[in-house]
Amino acid sequence: MSEGESAIKDAESASHGVDASQYQIVDTYAFSDFQLVQINLAVLSHYSYLVVSEGKVLIVDPGRDVDFYVSQVKDQSLSVAGVFLTHSHADFVAGHTELVKLYNCPIYQSAKSGAKYKIEAVQDGDAIQVGAATMRFVDTPGHVLDGTSAVVFGRDKKIPEAILTGDFLFVGGVGRPDLVEGITSSALAGMLYDAWTQKVSKLPDSVKVFPAHGAGSLCGAHLKDQPFSTLGEERTSNPTLQHKNRNEFVAAVLSELSEPPQYFKYNAALNRNGPDLVNWQESPAVVSAQRELTDVSKHYVVDMRDSKEYASGHIPNSVNIGLRGRFETWVGIMVPWGSEMVVCGDGNELNEAIHRLHRVGYRGRVLTFSEWTKANLPLLKNALISPKELYNKMQDNSSPMIVDVRLPSEWMGLRIGTVLNLPLNRLAELSSKLESSQPIVAVCNSAYRSSMAIGIWERKGFANVTSLEGGSEAWIEAGLPVYSAEVRGGTSAPARKAIPLPERICHAELKRLMTDLPGTFETVDIRPAEMYADYHLPNSRNVDIADLVENPVYLVGTGPLIIVDRDGSLAMAAGGILAQKTQRQIKVLYGGLEAYWSESQFGSPVPVSPGAGQRIVPGPSPSTPAMPAPSAPAVTRKKSAGC
Repeated sequence: MSEGESAIKDAESASHGVDASQYQIVDTYAFSDFQLVQINLAVLSHYSYLVVSEGKVLIVDPGRDVDFYVSQVKDQSLSVAGVFLTHSHADFVAGHTELVKLYNCPIYQSAKSGAKYKIEAVQDGDAIQVGAATMRFVDTPGHVLDGTSAVVFGRDKKIPEAILTGDFLFVGGVGRPDLVEGITSSALAGMLYDAWTQKVSKLPDSVKVFPAHGAGSLCGAHLKDQPFSTLGEERTSNPTLQHKNRNEFVAAVLSELSEPPQYFKYNAALNRNGPDLVNWQESPAVVSAQRELTDVSKHYVVDMRDSKEYASGHIPNSVNIGLRGRFETWVGIMVPWGSEMVVCGDGNELNEAIHRLHRVGYRGRVLTFSEWTKANLPLLKNALISPKELYNKMQDNSSPMIVDVRLPSEWMGLRIGTVLNLPLNRLAELSSKLESSQPIVAVCNSAYRSSMAIGIWERKGFANVTSLEGGSEAWIEAGLPVYSAEVRGGTSAPARKAIPLPERICHAELKRLMTDLPGTFETVDIRPAEMYADYHLPNSRNVDIADLVENPVYLVGTGPLIIVDRDGSLAMAAGGILAQKTQRQIKVLYGGLEAYWSESQFGSPVPVSPGAGQRIVPGPSPSTPAMPAPSAPAVTRKKSAGC
């Protein structure tokens, strides 16, 4: 694999195989008086565990389909001591009710969980025995209020050997603090800080950390592709834990938040209420082929075939969410909860799709694609464009609009040229910026997300859309140039020079900061004074762009500098200049104030009285920093949930 290819291999790409949709043992870790079996479900980046000692087993954070755990219990002739839930999970439906039905075992869970089923409620400091192992529970709220970690000791040991942290502490990150209604994200982030500084950080460096999620999970930021760590390693290398000041810690956590998937709140409620038992042997309900399925107001058709099959012909307005990928998560992100969902595909894979949808609480009926074609109902086709064909069009200025549907951080790190970035999870709303009749090519890493984008656009009335065949991976394999945030030297391999770039902040993130952490950041508005006088963000300051890029006062500050303008273009240029001059965190409002007012729930901007704006003496506009020369992308260490 070339260096360029390795740069875009991420957690999504790693979950495209058949094995990724099945529970797999990562390793069995031997401690003094117990074993810890770590189990991975790659398509959900979900780690669950078996704590085994003297023929007893405690099952930790199980998934909903429990056959794998049952087979392990049977194969090792174990007695189930119980189930431990570190919290009410939001990204998957847990298997606690399924296991209780099979084993009539207790469920150990925080007394703060609000569980609507029978539990053995645990509080901070409580302990249970699993064979010779002692599990001591520690309240670790912040991701959610009922977060509970378990410190594991061997027999008569005073020093613990492992800690099961759930979604409180990950390898490289911490849990996201924005999933609890009725309490601010900053308050929850403060709980994360307190739980770390007052409790978990006081444990020895040697304690091994086993989280509930790995790279690709949307339950936190900066998660590494590493199954476990130690408290010593996290203490020194986890970016969030480097903030020793409480307010800085909170600000760092909140600044990294993206929009949580819409299905999270429904899964959390299912887990609190106690998920219904599933008849896993029941055949899925079948729907007949009928033109009504193309009506987006009545149905949401998910085509689970691969991107090439989808492009060669698909049901109009269907969305391609490939089964060989993070099928469960992307359905949860894209398909509104409660939709009349129909899954289209062929053969036994339809049964697999419905099985996997139960993992995230979705139900649906099925339709074979062959039945649709036999009924002579309409099809839509999209001719995929090859990397070389697209490159040639870019060179002769005849290329269509190119839209990169990856996350902004991925787009900033590696691009195939000057393209528009509209992240897939917000594509439906952001596509209002585009002409529905213009030719558009979607791009991602492997064509998984870009193929999904085709269906999203078709549902919005776009008529001439396609996808880059094979994505950026195929682009690099074809030897075509890429642009990244890093410039590489020639064959003599001189020192590499990193070009820092400003971060982009969406309206929801800015709104969250303004609500939860006022005063911890500085906002400058570089629009003309008369526009600023008409309306502006609370506590923002009107600054001339020339003064902004030349005045050293903006290079220092204890918090991030957020730059806003009309549409985000000049702000990005100014942010690029400042980011190369300072270590200060520079952020730019994505889409500018036009997007902010149209997309936020604040409503229309509040006008201020005439003349209230500061008068600015116009200055020369800075030139936009040149795009770095095309190169192979830098090797990424953190993993995204994209493809």
